[in-house]
Amino acid sequence: MDAAIFDCPKNWTRFLPPGTRRIRRKEELTEHIWPLLALTPEGCRALAGESGRIVCRLLLVPGDLPALPAQIQAEAVASYGLSPRDSLTLSSLTEPVLCVQRALPRPDGTVIDAQEFPLPPLPGPVEAMLPLLGLWLLRRPLTEGRLP
Repeated sequence: MDAAIFDCPKNWTRFLPPGTRRIRRKEELTEHIWPLLALTPEGCRALAGESGRIVCRLLLVPGDLPALPAQIQAEAVASYGLSPRDSLTLSSLTEPVLCVQRALPRPDGTVIDAQEFPLPPLPGPVEAMLPLLGLWLLRRPLTEGRLP
């Protein structure tokens, strides 16, 4: 597996990019060094106070976290949320556009420059789906300047 998401809703499973594992148990996070690991807000809360070392190259986390869970070791961290300081945000909620605020490293070593991606209709509230959109952006080749 090249990527994982911890504690994502079950109904997101069919929308995960190929090669992305849905992690449900905290113990599974320590079994692998993840090139890309995304944490949902619920996943971050579930890790609070836990032990065990979690290692990843790139960590995708909610931007409103007061602090990263102490057991996580990451080479790079990208945040998502509705704040202008988040790496991934939305420039509009009425006609959703995913906004990359600053250059983001991808697990394959390439970089995604700051830019915007108009979004197709989504199966849920766009702001709640930011970790899933971030996984797509960081995992899949970008063609024609849009998300697959």
